Amino acid sequence: MSESEKKSILETIDYPKDLRKLTTDQLPQVCADVRQHIIDVLSENPGHLGASLGTVELTVALHYVFNTPYDRIVWDVGHQAYGHKILTGRRDKFNTLRTFHGISGFPNPSESEYDSFVAGHASNSISAALGMSVASALKKESDRHVIAVIGDGAMTGGLAYEGLNNASANPNNLLIILNDNNMAIDDSVGGLSQYLVDITTSHAYNRMRYDVYRGLKKIRLISEDNRGSILRFDNSLKALLTQQHNLFEGFSIRYFGPVDGHDVNYLVKVLNDIKDMRGPKLLHIKTKKGKGFKPAEESATEWHAPGKFNKETGQRIIPSDLNQPQLYQDVFGHTLVELAEKDERIVGVTPAMPTGCSMTYMMKAFPERSFDVGIAEGHAVTYSAGLAKEGMFPFCNIYSSFMQRAYDQVIHDVALQNLPMVLCLDRGGLVGEDGATHHGVFDLAYMRPVPNLVISSPLNEHDLRNLMYTGYKEASAPFVIRYPRGKGEKRDWRNPLEILPVGKGRKLKEGKDIALLSLGSIGNEAMKAIEKVEAEGISVAHYDMIYLKPLDADILHEVGQHFKQVITLENGVITGGLGSAVLEFMADQGYTPRIKRMGVPDSFIEHGTIPELYKLCGMDADSIADQIRSLTQKEKNS
Repeated sequence: MSESEKKSILETIDYPKDLRKLTTDQLPQVCADVRQHIIDVLSENPGHLGASLGTVELTVALHYVFNTPYDRIVWDVGHQAYGHKILTGRRDKFNTLRTFHGISGFPNPSESEYDSFVAGHASNSISAALGMSVASALKKESDRHVIAVIGDGAMTGGLAYEGLNNASANPNNLLIILNDNNMAIDDSVGGLSQYLVDITTSHAYNRMRYDVYRGLKKIRLISEDNRGSILRFDNSLKALLTQQHNLFEGFSIRYFGPVDGHDVNYLVKVLNDIKDMRGPKLLHIKTKKGKGFKPAEESATEWHAPGKFNKETGQRIIPSDLNQPQLYQDVFGHTLVELAEKDERIVGVTPAMPTGCSMTYMMKAFPERSFDVGIAEGHAVTYSAGLAKEGMFPFCNIYSSFMQRAYDQVIHDVALQNLPMVLCLDRGGLVGEDGATHHGVFDLAYMRPVPNLVISSPLNEHDLRNLMYTGYKEASAPFVIRYPRGKGEKRDWRNPLEILPVGKGRKLKEGKDIALLSLGSIGNEAMKAIEKVEAEGISVAHYDMIYLKPLDADILHEVGQHFKQVITLENGVITGGLGSAVLEFMADQGYTPRIKRMGVPDSFIEHGTIPELYKLCGMDADSIADQIRSLTQKEKNS
C-alpha cells in the first residue's frame, strides 16, 4: 500500500459499516489516522486528549467486530469516546467539538444513534448496559450484543459494584470491557488500583476452559441452568491452583485478560472469540493514557485536558496569567493550607479531583491530612462526616454536578447529625464547554430544602476566603460554599480573613427605581448591567445576598417595603433557588412587588463558552440591563 493510500483510509470511513469493509491488515493504519486526527483537532480546539488517545485501538476493534448501532456500546464517562465520534458520522464535525452548537464532548443519544447512553459522570456504564442487555432478552433480540466500556478509575465508584453484583444475579450476556490505564484524571487510588496492577490470568487456561465448557455443553453435561454452579466451582479450582482469587470471577462473571489494549488485531481476535459466549463476561485490557503522543504519555494528568498545544513540539500554549485574577480553585487551595496551618484538626477530602479543585496544595503541605478517596462522591461525604464526628474539621471539595451523586449522604449522614464541616461545591453554575452533564446549576435548589445546612456563595475571591474562614470559625452547622469555575475578579485576592455573619447580605448600591438581589459571582454581571442603565437615568439598588440559607430577612423586609419592581439573579436553575426563596418570603410576609427571576431556565443547557451560555440563558449584562429597562418602563406605564 502506498503512502498516499494509507493517509486516505480514514477519509473513506464515514460510519462503522465502512470500517468493516476493510481487512484486518488495514486496521493499524486506521488507528494511526484516528489518533492523528484527534491530535490535529485538539491542538487547536481544546478537549480531553489523553483518555481518547488511549482507547483508539479498542474503539476501532469494537466497531469492527460488533454491528453498531444495533449492537450497543455504552461508554463510561465519555472522555474515552472521541475516536468513537470520529468513526460514527462525525469526523467532519469533529472540529466543532465542545463549541457552541457543535458536537458534545460526551456521548449523547440526541446527537447520534451510535451514542447508546449519556456518559458524563463516571461508573454508570455497567448498570445502564445491563439494563439494555436484559431488555434485549425480554424483547427476544437474542442477536443483540451490549458492551460496557469502563475505566479503572470509574471502578472505584459504588454504582459500578452495584451493577456487577446485579449482573451476576440476572441472566444476561453483557460484555464489560475494563480499560485499565492506572489513571482516572489524577492517579487512581485505593485497593482496586493495586489489585489491577497485580492481577495475572493465563490466556491458555481461559481458552482451555472455554473449549472444555463448549465440549461438555455439546454432550449435554452442562446446561444454562447449572452453568452458574459449574462456573463457581471452576473459579474456586482456579483460585486454588493459581493462589489468586479473581474479584470479578467472585461475582460469577467470566474474566479474560489482561490483554494489550494497543494491539488492534489481537483485540479483534479476542472480541470475536468471546462475543457470543453466554452469560456476563469481562475483558480486562491494559492501555496507556495519551498513547501515541509522547508528552501526553509522560504526563497524563497534565494532558488530560491540556488546552491548545503545538502538535509538532508538544508545547502547551498557555496564555500569560501575569496581572490576571487568580482562579477560584487556587484561592480555595491556598486558603485551605492557610487555615490548616492554624489548626491541626483541619483535613481536606476530594473524590479524585485534587488537581482540578487545587487540593494539591494541601496534599503537598499536609499529606497526612489530605485524602483523595477516588471516584466515590457518596463515600467522600460520609467519610468526611465520620472525621467530623470524631473532632476533625473536614473541607470536603466536590464538583457541584458530582455532588448530586451524594445527596442522600448530605441529608442522612451530615445534615441530620448537624456535623460541623464545610462542603465546597466547586464549579457551581454554568461551567462552559463540558455542557449539560457538568453544569453545576441544581445545587442551590437541591440543597435549600435540607434542614441545618448553611448555604453561601461568594461574589469574589475575598468572599470565598472569608466564607471558608466563617464556616470553620462558626463551626455550629454544616456549611456549604458554592463557587464558579475559573478566574475571579481581583488581582489582590489574598485579603485578611474575616467572618461574614451567617444569614446577612449587604447592600452594594443604593437605588430607588428597582431592586436587584443577586447571589454569588453572577452579581458581577449585574454590576455591569447597572452601570449601563444608570447612564440612562435608571436608579437601581443592588443587594448581594451572600447566603441563600438562612436568607437575610432584614434586606427582604426593606425590599418588600420600598420597591414595587424586584429582580432576582442567580447562576443556577430558577426553579427552587434564590428567586423561589424570595417569592416565598414575600408571599409569607404579605408583600406584593412584581418579581422577575433571572437565572438558568428549566431545561438542560448545551456546551459553549461562559459568555455564550450567559447570553443563551439571558444572564449576561446586556440581558440583565434589558430586564431592568423593561420593568422600570412597565412601572412608569402602570
